[in-house]
Amino acid sequence: MHPLPEPASLPSLLLSSGGWRPEWGRTRAGGMSRAGGMRPPWNQERAPEERLPSATEPGRQWSMVRRMLTAGLLFSLLLGFSLLLVYIFRSCGPGPCMTPVCWDLLARYLASGNTSVAPCTDFFNFACGQAKGTDYSFQALAEENKKRLRRILEAPGSWHLGSGEEKAFQFYSSCMDTDAIEAAGAAPLRQVIEELGGWRISGNWTSLDFNRTLRLLMSQYGYFPFFRAYLRPRPTPPYTPVIQIDQPEFDVPLKQEKEQKIYAQLFQFLRPLEQRRAQGKLFQMVTIDQLQEMAPAIDWLSCLQATFTPMPLSPSQLLLVHDLEYLKNMSQLVEEQLSIHRDFLQSHMILGLVRTLSPALDSKFQEARRSLIQKLGELTERPPMPARPRWMKCVEETGTFFEPTLATLFVREAFSPSTQSAAMELFTAIKNALVSRLRRIPWMDEKTRKEAQNRVTQLQVKMGAPEWALKPSLARQEYNDVGPCPCQLLISPQLLLSPLTRLSGRQSVHPGRSLTNPFLALIQLGPSYLQSFLSCVRSLRARIVQSFLQSFPYHRWQVSPWGVNAYYSIPDHVVVFPAGLLQPPFFHPGYPRAVNFGAAGSIMAHELLHIFYQLLLPGGCPACDTRALQGALLCLKHHYETIPLPNGTFFNGSRTFLENAADIGGLAIALQAYSKRLLWHRGETILPNLDLSPQQLFFRSYAQVMCREPGTQEPQDPHSPPTLRVHGPLSNTPAFARYFHCPHGALMNPSSRCQLW
Repeated sequence: MHPLPEPASLPSLLLSSGGWRPEWGRTRAGGMSRAGGMRPPWNQERAPEERLPSATEPGRQWSMVRRMLTAGLLFSLLLGFSLLLVYIFRSCGPGPCMTPVCWDLLARYLASGNTSVAPCTDFFNFACGQAKGTDYSFQALAEENKKRLRRILEAPGSWHLGSGEEKAFQFYSSCMDTDAIEAAGAAPLRQVIEELGGWRISGNWTSLDFNRTLRLLMSQYGYFPFFRAYLRPRPTPPYTPVIQIDQPEFDVPLKQEKEQKIYAQLFQFLRPLEQRRAQGKLFQMVTIDQLQEMAPAIDWLSCLQATFTPMPLSPSQLLLVHDLEYLKNMSQLVEEQLSIHRDFLQSHMILGLVRTLSPALDSKFQEARRSLIQKLGELTERPPMPARPRWMKCVEETGTFFEPTLATLFVREAFSPSTQSAAMELFTAIKNALVSRLRRIPWMDEKTRKEAQNRVTQLQVKMGAPEWALKPSLARQEYNDVGPCPCQLLISPQLLLSPLTRLSGRQSVHPGRSLTNPFLALIQLGPSYLQSFLSCVRSLRARIVQSFLQSFPYHRWQVSPWGVNAYYSIPDHVVVFPAGLLQPPFFHPGYPRAVNFGAAGSIMAHELLHIFYQLLLPGGCPACDTRALQGALLCLKHHYETIPLPNGTFFNGSRTFLENAADIGGLAIALQAYSKRLLWHRGETILPNLDLSPQQLFFRSYAQVMCREPGTQEPQDPHSPPTLRVHGPLSNTPAFARYFHCPHGALMNPSSRCQLW
């Protein structure tokens, strides 16, 4: 037996048996030598320190591998995330709105704009360069709403007998029945003149008591020849209803010829509103007794009691008089005329009534009125008024007399619950933006700021139509005091030659409808259209008086639901946006958000700023930083005065500075609300083929609201000319210059701007 070898160490055994060799991982596969032969498993001639691997080398190797793998993984993640972002932004970016309402809006924008003009030089022409007189945005929208009412009134339907719907449709039909009106001729008017004592030029004239004639004109015909009287809330607290006496409205040439003597003398007594405001005499409160002493020619108690029945009046009844000096001079003039030219005074009153009633008479009277208006336009150098179609006048009169009925029908068709919800969502965004902006107004002290924010928070908003218009039962309100409208009788053609037919003079088919039986026809029976018109005048006045005598839990709307004017009511602290305003092209749930925020949103913000008008007036905010506020207002005044008008002149904005402030603030608030919307909501769209970004479309939509032909503005309009309403706010907005890339110093990118809001 051989002695057992001494125990060897584990490394020795592994090495001698050809086992684990750390260097294999660093040689080529198969252990081939560089010379191509099989290399021995171990190089016995290596230095001892090279025979065993270093303990740190494998860790260093794997650490490098891990770093490379980590770097590659991070690069892959970043690349994938970038691709994902690109995909998200491409898929959620502004795509074109391809719906019919967007194509219609695009057609409007292309028709009114002039893209050959540089937006940084003249953005008004860029947006409104092709707009003509009838293309005024608000006027065009009002006409669209009237067309909708026309479609409603001319649609066939069955209504409850004697209901508001039936009477409204009958009145409209009788207004459109020009054949019957022509056949009646001047006979209905002669009857009215005879009730008033006749007219010298008509042959039979009876000199009646002056105040009796005046009382009849006011109470039975709604005509006020020497002053206006109406029932409205007081303009100051407590805002209770009160009879108000105001200046008359003249529409005849004010020259010194004998025929216009009374008008000329009355006209010289009138004082402009600005003059009365400067004198601190916008209105005065007097009793009927006191007014009787100061203007004794008028029997005030008798005339007002007849006009405002069933409102009980007494000599101690308070009246709100807008121009007491005018009433004193008017009374003296009437007394002088009664003593020398009583017949002339009577003729003056009858002539004015005929002019008022001419729209309800045949074509000869209407043509005479058109000629008068044309002559007036020439004398006053005003542009001629375009002729309006008959249907539009009939729609307006039907809407005036039967508003409760038509309100329900209009809202049902034009202002769906989804439209109202979208409009309310827009208003909420605008209101929140205003509350946020109030925190940064530099001239407000902290107390005023908190009060202003509370005022906005507590504000009521009425949108679409009054509460009562949304109740179907009120659409069937019966107008018991409205007399019957001209009615038709269905007869056979043989009877058309009877004495009854010859007496009526009516041989036409009901307008807008066809007969299923060709052997039948319609003839006219009943009162004339003029009589129906006067019946509606009396009914409307009685309803107005009655509504003020009763407690009313809601805000009394000052516009019809199809109107296009928003307003803020100080007494009720409520802002009103009628359904007629929230229509294309100003608003539609399917429009790009940029359009709704730029158009309807800026209008909403403008009206909200009316809450703070008082703060901008001298002494309106004693606790505010007066120096900062006055500096901002002076900056605003200078800003508007440096923007040229189309004719090269400049505009004095002293009279319009409150509306200018609301225009600038309204645009800024709407832009802030829209920018926040873009940040937090996806799915923005733009108009196709217009090549405008969402922000550019926002500004384009704002300008579209102001589109109208320059020079067509009324002198008493409290707003600036349309070019200034566009250039003033937009040039004061840095974002406009940024998104349209306007060079520094251009009209729309001035060197300095104002910060009022």
